[in-house]
Amino acid sequence: MENLKILKMTKTEKYKILTKYIKDMSSETPDIETFLFVKKNIAKYQLDIGITSKPLKDKLVEISTTLKYEDKNQDNKKSYFEIVFCTVIKVSEEIKEKKDIEKIILCDVQKDIYPNIEASFLNLLHNSGYPEVKFEKKIDFEKLFNQRFN
Repeated sequence: MENLKILKMTKTEKYKILTKYIKDMSSETPDIETFLFVKKNIAKYQLDIGITSKPLKDKLVEISTTLKYEDKNQDNKKSYFEIVFCTVIKVSEEIKEKKDIEKIILCDVQKDIYPNIEASFLNLLHNSGYPEVKFEKKIDFEKLFNQRFN
């Protein structure tokens, strides 16, 4: 972690993204029969998002954002798609409240990085043989964050 450049933050900045990268990416389709079945039924697949974080030293936080695109039905023939995108941020010294840090991790950073994750994930799906997949509904991180605390 020493080689990450710590940038000076202005007074108004709550955090600074130091680095972001794809930690893991997976596309699993076991055989041609499954591929053809999934191609016909991909509209049933649902996008799930998971966010975890790990505090590091010096107000640094590693955030893992996981997107999964999967069929929740009991079909035997399934493909599996997943991306884990990591972001390392430095939280401003002024931010002390746990709820403020949670909002940064679960909402603010996600709004910043989501276009990158979505583009990478759609490339994975398209290159896996499913060029018709689009994510019409955008994720409202603000709304999800507020629902979590109400």
